[in-house]
Amino acid sequence: QVQLLESGGGSVQAGGSLRLSCTTFGYADNSYFMAWFRQIPGKEREGVAAIYPTGGRTYYDDSVKGRFTISHDDAKNTVYLQILGLKPEDTAVYYCALRFGYTGRWYASTEYYFWGQGTQVTVSS
Repeated sequence: QVQLLESGGGSVQAGGSLRLSCTTFGYADNSYFMAWFRQIPGKEREGVAAIYPTGGRTYYDDSVKGRFTISHDDAKNTVYLQILGLKPEDTAVYYCALRFGYTGRWYASTEYYFWGQGTQVTVSS
């Protein structure tokens, strides 16, 4: 059974930084796509970053380029999201998501099979 476990959220002041982690359990597929999404109440989940290690590629939403960095450590089955220069508008629940194989629509939540439980990020001004 595939499981994703996020950690690293919290409350920070604007300008601060956080590193979110997503550790996966229960699969051994060498080709996968991992993404981070965020969601605020009343709005759809939006993709902010993704990684396709097989192809050596990373993807970012324009709104977070230069501040968010996605990376992976296959030895630990963990994907990270480093966030610098946090802004109040980054406040959301952040979810990691997994799919097997490539997708050309990394930003679409419907492309992912498995999801973590979410971790809250709150940024105060």
